[in-house]
Amino acid sequence: MRRRTLLAGAIVTAMSATALTNGTASAADPGPSVTRTGTTTLDSTAIFFVSYDGLVNNNSFQKNGLLTYKGYQYAAWYTSTRYAVVARRALGASGWSTVTLTHQLKYDDSHNVISMGVSKTDGRLHLNMDSHSDGFTYVKSVAGLLDNPSGLTWTASRFGSPQSTLDGLALTTQFTYPQFIATPEGRLQLSYRVAVSGNGRNALAEYDGSTWTALGEWTSSTGTYTSEHGSSTARNMYLHGIDYDVNGRLHSFFTWREQSSAVMCNSGGITNHDTGYVYSDDRGRTWRNNAGTAVGTTGGSDKVAVTDSGLVIDSLNPDHSLMNQESQATDSAGLPHAIISYVPGRFGQCTTNYVSDRTANGRAFHVRKNSSGTWQKTEIPVALNSSQRTRLVLDKYDNAYAVFPYGRIAGASKASGYTDWTLLYDGADLNAFGEVVIDETRIAQDNVLSVLYQEKSSGTTPSALRVADFALPA
Repeated sequence: MRRRTLLAGAIVTAMSATALTNGTASAADPGPSVTRTGTTTLDSTAIFFVSYDGLVNNNSFQKNGLLTYKGYQYAAWYTSTRYAVVARRALGASGWSTVTLTHQLKYDDSHNVISMGVSKTDGRLHLNMDSHSDGFTYVKSVAGLLDNPSGLTWTASRFGSPQSTLDGLALTTQFTYPQFIATPEGRLQLSYRVAVSGNGRNALAEYDGSTWTALGEWTSSTGTYTSEHGSSTARNMYLHGIDYDVNGRLHSFFTWREQSSAVMCNSGGITNHDTGYVYSDDRGRTWRNNAGTAVGTTGGSDKVAVTDSGLVIDSLNPDHSLMNQESQATDSAGLPHAIISYVPGRFGQCTTNYVSDRTANGRAFHVRKNSSGTWQKTEIPVALNSSQRTRLVLDKYDNAYAVFPYGRIAGASKASGYTDWTLLYDGADLNAFGEVVIDETRIAQDNVLSVLYQEKSSGTTPSALRVADFALPA
């Protein structure tokens, strides 16, 4: 398992609908569409500062900054006075009920996001916040709060005090990128990175309704990666997401970031390279490559490494400013989809400024596994006009939507084999700053795409934080 190879024929570039169609979409199914149905305001003066080209309240990799459970929607953010707030509303309601927690944002670091999760076994809301290669702050609600939202008041007394551990479980002093995921049985898992960018490992913890347990690390930061320019001996795996499908399989797309800039053609770029994919059929304990070969065990000695074979599904060297932590989703058949973005070779074979080159020439691509098991890739014909990330969602007909920076929305139909990407909404009336947060969980409940965004501002002048709702095909 130690030889790094590209999967044979891993990506087939999409050129025609005939070549890509799954053959399972019904001709009667509607194609993608979005109809804006309303906008609500979470905070008219939310904290605003730019770091890492983004905002702390709407980094698109938050999982989840906005979520829906049993007919209510929940949101979390930081106020202009740096306090963490958690809010809820009944689906379709125009007003939000808010609770201000006692925790205040420590640093002006946009990666110190708030992530939420639901433990279905006991109806609690969990929040993990304020961590970028540092300690974290954890808050959880009383049991049953999310199971009986209409019967239990939304007050500060429903939430426990901020903790620096998970109920006494100390994970690491260098903690980043919390992402909560619910298992099919209703347990709650927490994905996170240990250590720092370019030299870190992914790990999992699990809550069973009463106790948190550290499952351990499952990726390795060691091994040698060599490009045409040079080598690197340390890195970290950046996840595009971590999601269970309808059949209980856990999927994760990723890219590697090397520690050494020697692998790049120019120091102004970024050391991200290759799009990889792994999955787990035992709730994240054992990880397998696309061929089904075990490549790592969580908490074990053998972890997923850059030298493992069969991981790469789309090969790309570090010269094209490939984005990390972009987006993924699974469809109604359990097939994995992802959005990746970079500067294509037609614009040159060496990016020299990560932000400006992506803004000028970056493009997003839809990567998916079709029903025959082949990986396919389609360029979305919408310029990024941004250095930032795009989010992917699928509706109940498996039509795909790419939610771009500034709230622009493009869509493609399953019936076409995802070859008919077109811009559905230009986002101009949102006045959004950049990346947006989407509610991954709401579409299944009432067929609405909710987009959390923050309005443009300058310096550190607070601005409005809002949620726009879009009806998808009925």
